[in-house]
Amino acid sequence: MTSLQAPAIRQRSGIPPAWARLATALGLALHLGTASAAAAPAAGPAPKVQAVAHGLVNPWGLAFLPDGRMLVTERPGRMRIVAADGRLGPPLPGLPTVVAEGQGGLLDVVLDPKFASNRLVYWSYSEAAQPGDPADGNGTAVARARLDGAPGAERLADVQVIFRQAPKVASRLHFGSRLAFANDGRLFITLGERFTRKDDAQTLDNTLGKVVRIEADGRVPADNPLAGKPGVRPEIWSWGHRNVQGAAIHPATGELWTVEHGPQGGDELNLTQPGRNHGWPVITYGRNYGTGTRIGEGTERADVAAPIAHWVPLSIAPSGMAFLTSDRYPGWKGSLFIGALRAQALLRLELDGSKVLREERLLQNLNERIRDVRQGPDGWLYVLTDNPDGRILRLVP
Repeated sequence: MTSLQAPAIRQRSGIPPAWARLATALGLALHLGTASAAAAPAAGPAPKVQAVAHGLVNPWGLAFLPDGRMLVTERPGRMRIVAADGRLGPPLPGLPTVVAEGQGGLLDVVLDPKFASNRLVYWSYSEAAQPGDPADGNGTAVARARLDGAPGAERLADVQVIFRQAPKVASRLHFGSRLAFANDGRLFITLGERFTRKDDAQTLDNTLGKVVRIEADGRVPADNPLAGKPGVRPEIWSWGHRNVQGAAIHPATGELWTVEHGPQGGDELNLTQPGRNHGWPVITYGRNYGTGTRIGEGTERADVAAPIAHWVPLSIAPSGMAFLTSDRYPGWKGSLFIGALRAQALLRLELDGSKVLREERLLQNLNERIRDVRQGPDGWLYVLTDNPDGRILRLVP
């Protein structure tokens, strides 16, 4: 496991340990740089940024259509098609009602692996209470629909809600949620613990603070790790999560990697395997907001899956992530890229298998929250900036 923390660099850099401790106490980690405990950040020319589109209101998720156009979600509750030249299409008709409050709204979007033949689009969003739920509750849901109509006049047809987080909770926080199709066509959904219900991340009769795995039509796969066990939700793939906002399938192994928010420090990069407990809120590197006091029992326990890497003492606030498989960027193939909101950067992690060798921070000069990152069909990296005038940016060497 790698600890991505500033003190390791400061000591390697010849800065006296006492100064490093003072910098940590003052919360200067982001200003002094971070990297793995094993190696310093890689130096190299910063990528150039090309603005593809602007005028998006807090864009959250991005998916590429086969013709090169982009589906983009805006958190207030709109999904648009953006042309390759950056022209914004009108909001697509057909979306269900979205509760756009706090961190909630219209969240991720992905295409069905068989989109070319079935035209199915999937998205996650926060929805209001349904019949039988607490009246003031809300929660994450996932729906799918067929993208119908001629180019420029598309709509979402035959909308079907295929998953609802349970229970609904009266909260404006920690909805998750990223979507990732595995190589076998099953759908992973990442879910937050809604902040006020963190202890539920450790219990298996709910889907708060969980990663779930479902069939593309919402059914529960028979080989899910908890399927058939009494008193548990069969959709659950893993548990003990706080607020997972990044997910990607490793291109070589097919395994699910996720990245999640810690509280005050303790953001985690995880190899998210079936039937594993990831610890929150009992085992964590994070601390309580403001006071900095310890949360839970400690940072390690034999039955808890340790993160691949974690960030301390300050959070980067990680969001979307993507593995680079193209040869567009010299020396970057195989790297993992993570958007960071608080750190206002795009992180590049150089990997050796499941070990992080080093971290490099990109796009810090933009001073913008990076919400999502995707590799386009052209091999370039594209990022979304999380602002009222949000942008789609393309990175070129």
